[in-house]
Amino acid sequence: MKIKLNSAILVLPMLVALGFAVAVARAQQNASGHASDFTSVEYYEPPHQQQVKSRLSGAEASPQPGGLLVIKQLKVETFDLNGKLEVVVDAPECVYDTLKGVATSPGQLQVRTGDGKFRVEGEGFLWRQSDSFLTISNRVRTVIEVSSEKKN
Repeated sequence: MKIKLNSAILVLPMLVALGFAVAVARAQQNASGHASDFTSVEYYEPPHQQQVKSRLSGAEASPQPGGLLVIKQLKVETFDLNGKLEVVVDAPECVYDTLKGVATSPGQLQVRTGDGKFRVEGEGFLWRQSDSFLTISNRVRTVIEVSSEKKN
């Protein structure tokens, strides 16, 4: 399944590439560059520079040879200008290629709206930063929750 996502909604690779330096500075880091319990926040452009646009967090991040970065317990949250949660992305682990701008994983991925009424999940994914394209490879499942209330 291929999903074209608006870069304002889901900016995983950009956050990883641009925010990791900030995240590492805030995280506990050892001599090899390994970071734990990191968080990086991106803000909107002025005049809304006080509003959080997105937050990336992870339990661990480990630099690898060749410009690769292994991130465990990845969580990306995006917010609208009013602070309302728009999208949450969760993945137990992914590898981000900082040179190619590509994030991949054979593992699970879940993308859901802030209200939880729309979810896409699956196993195995590829995210291309260049065109903001997310491909979920296997066992793709979409859940749309519809209100049971009848409108008159």
